Amino acid sequence: MSIFPTFAEKEKPVKTIDIPREYGIDFETGELTGEIVEGLEALKVWIWICLKVERFRYPAYSWVYGSELEQYIGKAYSDEFIQFDAPRAVEEALKVNPHIQGIKDFESIIDGEKLRMSFTVISDIGEASIKV
Repeated sequence: MSIFPTFAEKEKPVKTIDIPREYGIDFETGELTGEIVEGLEALKVWIWICLKVERFRYPAYSWVYGSELEQYIGKAYSDEFIQFDAPRAVEEALKVNPHIQGIKDFESIIDGEKLRMSFTVISDIGEASIKV
């Protein structure tokens, strides 16, 4: 036993960056590629699935996951309304992910029964162009 006091140094919490990982998807066919992707490519997979899943429909997903984009299909909304409201719905769906900070350069086109969108996602990993 020592007469000098000893102090145990407290460990400082290490701030770690969670790198996203997902199973790769071929965005043209919607099929799994069989590989695991990381980083920005994994974020693209997460975004693609999030926008394809309708919120509140499937019990396998939490209620905060998914989008509410089917409300625009088959309705008599004007193109101007969809141009105004769709970016809000997309950003609301995507901001659930802690890596995503926002979207920009949003464009949408109604092609028959399909709503086609393209935009750029701003994240802490980088920016990615998305076409859905």
